[in-house]
Amino acid sequence: MPSAIVHYWLLQHRGGEKVLDALCRLLPQADVFTLFADPAAVSEEVRRHRLTVSFLNPLRRGYRSLLPLMPIALESFDLRDYDLVVSSESGPAKGVITGSSTAHICYCHTPMRYLWDLYPAYRNEWTRSSWKRAAMAPLTNYLRLWDYASAARVDRFAANSENVRRRIWKSYRRESEVVYPPVDVGSFYHRPAEDYFLVVSELVPYKRVDSAVRAFSGGGRKLKIAGDGPEYRRLRAFAGGNVEFLGRVSDSDLRELYARARAYLLPGEEDFGIAAVEALASGKPVIALGRGGVLETTPPFGRVLYDEPSAESIGRALAAFESIEGEIRPAGLQAWAQRFSEAEFARKMGAILHASAASA
Repeated sequence: MPSAIVHYWLLQHRGGEKVLDALCRLLPQADVFTLFADPAAVSEEVRRHRLTVSFLNPLRRGYRSLLPLMPIALESFDLRDYDLVVSSESGPAKGVITGSSTAHICYCHTPMRYLWDLYPAYRNEWTRSSWKRAAMAPLTNYLRLWDYASAARVDRFAANSENVRRRIWKSYRRESEVVYPPVDVGSFYHRPAEDYFLVVSELVPYKRVDSAVRAFSGGGRKLKIAGDGPEYRRLRAFAGGNVEFLGRVSDSDLRELYARARAYLLPGEEDFGIAAVEALASGKPVIALGRGGVLETTPPFGRVLYDEPSAESIGRALAAFESIEGEIRPAGLQAWAQRFSEAEFARKMGAILHASAASA
């Protein structure tokens, strides 16, 4: 049946875009719609589909500041010819307008966190400009109302974790089914550990990478950080010489980084945490802030959790990890990671799409 996939934006290739690739494989004839697309960030899988971008795309370099215009751009997409629409939501995507006979399934990575659970932190802690803080309240109030209303346009929600299922209910008062995102677990491998810990993250405030940088700076342990983002310069400014910033790395280099790390460090609260599963698939344990998706994705025998996003808490967790490091069994971690394979995602998401298409 005629189908479309709506993804928020294609400006990098991270966890959400890997889910989009899997959705494209499930719906090989689907057309893809997105607010913004950087040609360099569009995967080969998406290139096989007809891609439509919004009228905002020429302004994509400043996409973060265009949030107030995104509802208008989404509602401008003409989806009249489609019987099935799947929206991939983290930034706004589910706000498209579909026909009365169209089945609309939303795969929700999370309700927009800067409008909901992280709004107080964005406004009061992470926005340094006073005029931006003053403008934020009326804009986010409007966007929050629109976001809540647009949830009523969705026929069925799928959440990427129990953690996000609870957020969907809290934000939209909608029930959802948990379908864990696909991880290419078979492509990762284990190697003997070298002397470094690893963070893989976009460098934005809510990822709490600053707490990891402070924990390692000035100490004897080495930390490598793969990723880029607005916080890059600030983090580099106070990082010690034992903290290495790698920027964005290729998929093959990232697998090698996982394979040879002592452990993977997750300093922020993740909705699901694909990188933590990739570390497990590499036979590497996870040291993490004990909140969010990591409580579902990591096994008790392969993790060390800490309570507060502070350098002191991370330091204690590192010491606790070193006391059990010799007991870690890589094969057990790799076996655990298999439950998050793409085959499992295809089985569960495929059943939802089939049932929705049948009832459309």
